[in-house]
Amino acid sequence: MALRPLSDNVVVKRIDPEEEMSGGIIIPDTAKEKPSEGEVLAVGPGKLMDNGERRPMAVQVGNRVLFGKYAGTEVTLDGDDLLILREADLHGIIE
Repeated sequence: MALRPLSDNVVVKRIDPEEEMSGGIIIPDTAKEKPSEGEVLAVGPGKLMDNGERRPMAVQVGNRVLFGKYAGTEVTLDGDDLLILREADLHGIIE
């Protein structure tokens, strides 16, 4: 990947939940909600504190995370749709 996040930013690729159809109803792609789960692809060095030290990041590359529906900035890199999020926009790590 050619994208390296700065400060306390992380790069996340959305993970689509498996589609389950009940009753034979087909929902078009335009009506589906975007998933709020993803895999961390890159992590910044951490937030720079007032005393000049960096706070270490709580997430690592490869973690599966939950984030808000409208959080982050969407970018397209090499044909992949990615999100750049602040660490504070992440709700949790799925283990």
